[in-house]
Order: sequence, then structure tokens, then C-alpha cells
Amino acid sequence: MRQPEKVLVIGLCGGIGAGKSTVASMLAERGAHVIDVDAIGREVLTHDDVRDRVRDTFGEGVLTADGSIDRAALAATVFDGNGRLRHLEAISHPAINAELERRLVVLADDPPPVVVLDMAVLVESRLGQLPDGRGYTQVVVVEAEPEVRLARLMDRGMDDGDARARMASQATDTERRAVADHVLTNDGTAAALDHQVDTLWATLTGGA
Repeated sequence: MRQPEKVLVIGLCGGIGAGKSTVASMLAERGAHVIDVDAIGREVLTHDDVRDRVRDTFGEGVLTADGSIDRAALAATVFDGNGRLRHLEAISHPAINAELERRLVVLADDPPPVVVLDMAVLVESRLGQLPDGRGYTQVVVVEAEPEVRLARLMDRGMDDGDARARMASQATDTERRAVADHVLTNDGTAAALDHQVDTLWATLTGGA
């Protein structure tokens, strides 16, 4: 029986507002299969066991009237500066990794050239580090100057205080660079970023 091929899996991260989702879209245009890890994080919050543990940990105030998780209320609770984000991660991250493992096993039967795990918290967590060895083996970091990121977040409708709190809750540029195999800078034009992604794609795929 033919064994499934191992997929080249890349961990893609960057501080909020740096443009990692833009880079993920560019890689998808070039043939990568992108898995939105943050979307999986939202998905697992709908699972009964995860929802119940979140309620038990953070209280009824993070639930809506129908008993589902109120993500805005939950975010306000975990980003309050009191370190409660770690409690949420201890509940949600194992469930996210289990779903990642399931998807990567399926992809190995007909592997794309590259799988990209688009995630906000690569450095700060063990997301994408899977016990079966199918997790990411290289890290791509997207970065931009803090003032550029802040302006982008405020353009999205986030207020200054919330934007700064989200930025402060994440790893620093120095911490991300310490684990990076590839760094893309997204302070300039879209064309400049596109050129960097072209170079990255050629490197990942051996010039294909």
C-alpha cells in the first residue's frame, strides 16, 4: 500500500496589522493550500466541549442569550491585561491542533506544492507543532513598523487602545525573527511585497 507523501508545511505569522493574511492570499494565488488557523480557532469555539470549558473558566458573561460563545465579550475578557489569554489557549489550542492534524493527513494523499498555516500566534504557542511530525518545518514572518500596523488597525475600525492592547499581547518582532526562516517586509508598496512573495515561492518550491 502506498504511503502518503509528506507535505511541505510552512508556518506563516506576523503581528496584527503586518499583512500576513495578504501574504497568505498571494501564496494561494501561486498554488499553495492555505489553512486559516485563526478561523479554526473560531470554529472550535462552537464545539460543545470547548464551549463548556470556556464557560466554566470565564463565566456566563462570555455567552450569548442562546448559549453560544460571544466572541467579542470573550476577547474583551482575555485581552484585559491580566494574563487570561493563556487560559483560553489551554482550552482551544489542543482542539485546533487536532483539526490541523486531521486536515494535513487528508492533504498528504494528494499533496499541494506547499501548505501554509496562516496563524497569528506561532511564536507564542505550540499551534502547528504536531506530534506526528506533519506540522510546519519552516517559518515565514511578515513584519511592518508598529506605526504602520497601528494605522492599518485603526483604518479597520479598531480604536487606539484596543489596537495597542492586541499588539502588546503578541510576540515582538525580535521574537518572531528568532524563529524565522524567511522574513517579508510589508511597509512599502503592494508591488514590492508581491516581488518578495515571488522570491519566497521560488525558494520554497525549488524554482518551480
